[in-house]
Amino acid sequence: MESLDLNKLLKKNPYLFRAKNVSTANELITGLLDAFLSSSEEKLFGDFLEELAIFIAGQTYNGHKSSAPGVDLEFFKDDIHYIVSIKSGTSWGNSSQHKKLQEDLENAVKRVKQSNIHKNVQSVLGICYGKTKISFLRGYMKVVGQNF
Repeated sequence: MESLDLNKLLKKNPYLFRAKNVSTANELITGLLDAFLSSSEEKLFGDFLEELAIFIAGQTYNGHKSSAPGVDLEFFKDDIHYIVSIKSGTSWGNSSQHKKLQEDLENAVKRVKQSNIHKNVQSVLGICYGKTKISFLRGYMKVVGQNF
C-alpha cells in the first residue's frame, strides 16, 4: 500500500464505477482501493499456491521450477517427464490465454523431446482447487483439485 499512488489506482475502468452509480470522490477512492486490494489478494494467493505445488513436487519427486515460458514446474515420475503449468482455480483466462498456454506447453514438450533424453513427456495443466477430476484437453492433461 505504501507504494500505491493515485495514477496506479486510476488505471481501473472509470466507466465501471459510473455504472455502479458512484457519485462522490469518497465512493470512487473507496471503490478503487477495494478493487486494488482484491486483485492484489488474488495474485498473492495464486502465487502462494504455485510455490506450494512446486515445493511439494520438489519434496516428493525432486521437481523444480521450470525455466520454460508458460511452464511453472517440471518433474519425473515413473519414467515420464511432466511439464506443468499451475493455475489456482478453474476460472482463469480468456480464450487467447488458453491458446497461449497450449502453445507454451507444446513448445516445452518439443524442447524436451529434442534433447533426446526423455521420450515420454506429458504436459499438464494443474489447477489447485475445484471439482476433483482428471481430463485431457487441447493436447494436455488437466488435473484439478485434490488429484493435483
